[in-house]
Amino acid sequence: MKIRHNKKRNTAFVFESLIREATLAILKNDLERKSKVIKIVREHFKPDSALRSDLNCYRSLYTNQNLNKQISEKILKETKLQRALLNHDKIFDEQTELIDTINKDLSPSIFSNFVPNYKALATISQLFSNKVSPKNKVLLEAKIVSDMSLASRDAMPNNPIDQTVYNLFAKKFNDKYDKVLLEEQKELLKLYVSSFSDSALALKVFLNEEIARLKEELKKAKNVEEVSADHDMLKKTQLVIEKLNSFSKQALSEELLFTIMKTQSLVKEITTDADNN
Repeated sequence: MKIRHNKKRNTAFVFESLIREATLAILKNDLERKSKVIKIVREHFKPDSALRSDLNCYRSLYTNQNLNKQISEKILKETKLQRALLNHDKIFDEQTELIDTINKDLSPSIFSNFVPNYKALATISQLFSNKVSPKNKVLLEAKIVSDMSLASRDAMPNNPIDQTVYNLFAKKFNDKYDKVLLEEQKELLKLYVSSFSDSALALKVFLNEEIARLKEELKKAKNVEEVSADHDMLKKTQLVIEKLNSFSKQALSEELLFTIMKTQSLVKEITTDADNN
């Protein structure tokens, strides 16, 4: 007997649907709605929340791809163990709060958003349910292990909507500065687009290293003859360094993103000129 799937009580589906909504808001240039969605995600999926723990269990099963059967079965076994140890009453209460917040601050239509891996999330949700018979649970486990092994063979290399957002930002930058994107700028854009789905962890790590690199290159540039001999250029270079120092206290925004990308272009120009001389 197949149990009815309640999307609103599927932690991973609600999370993915919110990320989808934030992405759509970016496409429509609706920064207010994007901010609302991101605020909800950060508040309800913070590291110490029951929802984050529940989400981690889901993600252990639907984000792993191209794994051999033995590894997949081990991940499944460990995930089931950790999921069983979670406080399910707390998960239910936090889900209720999240559903209420979405209905009040956004719209119930969020729960109708198209999520490409919906079937996989529904399968995992049934596996986590205590209303499934032993036979059906074994069949569900076999399906999940199969998906973990085969998913990457059929998946597209890029999520189409993520690629659209990437192209949108790239076009905005090109239109504003008439620049061909550098490899480091492409990497920054990719991480920014995907930052909504991983709490910006990878983006923060990249920015920490990239800003340190840019500051170091600009400090070296102050000793380049063309810069050191020009008081105005020297002053502007120092201002850029100070601007980079202030980024650690700011939330990432489109404006800040473009400022870093412009700085990347500036550093590339200075270092290229220095190498040619």
